[in-house]
Amino acid sequence: YSNFVDDLRVYVRGGTGGMGYPNLGGEGGRGGDVWFVARERTTLKSIREKYPQKRFVAGTGANSSVKALKGEKGKDCEVHVPLGISVLDGDGKQIGELNAAGERFLAARGGLGGSLATNFLPCKGQRRTVHLDLKLIADVGLVGFPNAGKSSLLSKISHAKPEIANYAFTTIQPELGKIMYADYKQISVADLPGLIEGAHANKGMGHKFLKHVERTKQLLLVVDISGFQLSIKTQFRTAFETILLLTKELELYKEELVTKPALLAINKMDLPCAKDNLNELMTQLENPQGFLHLVEEEMIPANTLEFREVIPISTYTGEGIEKLKTCIRKSIDEQAEQVNEEYRKKKLLLLQTSK
Repeated sequence: YSNFVDDLRVYVRGGTGGMGYPNLGGEGGRGGDVWFVARERTTLKSIREKYPQKRFVAGTGANSSVKALKGEKGKDCEVHVPLGISVLDGDGKQIGELNAAGERFLAARGGLGGSLATNFLPCKGQRRTVHLDLKLIADVGLVGFPNAGKSSLLSKISHAKPEIANYAFTTIQPELGKIMYADYKQISVADLPGLIEGAHANKGMGHKFLKHVERTKQLLLVVDISGFQLSIKTQFRTAFETILLLTKELELYKEELVTKPALLAINKMDLPCAKDNLNELMTQLENPQGFLHLVEEEMIPANTLEFREVIPISTYTGEGIEKLKTCIRKSIDEQAEQVNEEYRKKKLLLLQTSK
């Protein structure tokens, strides 16, 4: 989507091994390897610009000689890639992923040098075409239909400056922002391209949006209290129906997404009748099963999202923004504590079983 690149196909080839020396039994050097190395401040776009051919070939192993019976290994080729990369082979099967700075993945192994086993003839290196698929890593992912106010919210809670419009405009490239707290804690928030009905079937930006949701730790649904209508040709949806539809789209794409911890921000509380609409919505959220008969069957998700907090906000007046930031911090901290507790229990269980 425009200048943002989240998928890149590249050709990788390991180096050919060096020639052996039959008379003296010398072994040629092994060919170099091609490695993908995760680095911060790297983008797929920068790789495409720096290497327009998108070919990465490692060095050839040195031949065996009288001076050096064991040839030197060929030079490795290191390709710096962004964090959050999945490496897929030509068939679309995932063969590796890089999520933290410094992580390495062997993309193409170099060929063996000539030796007695190969009749002193060198072997060619591994060669293949692979896809680098980027999924943004963020603590919180903003989920909502176009014009729900996600971009406005991101600009309010962080230093990010996404493009904002007051019509059914949708962000066309992911935006990352960081919430800065007084004690220097930072929480990353991703404003992802707006969903539309049918996104799970790849309508609109469908899968380009939904794949980025996979890597976020938590979801923050942003819903317009007055409801949503994409165009005059599409049906109007109330805030309650919007929540059900968003849940359904996430569920149809990948069921695990609905199990992520979630918060709900009810935006545009500065509008007339917002208070009445909020009271009605809260009643519906307290007992969703009691209101499902009012909506179409195909809109009903198998599992409804359970929100840790429901926060009414207005990105226009600033109402509820500070409370939302506090709730995000609390939810992230609780999740981290839960993960640590599970890790401690696992370690303890391992110690007990080893004894």
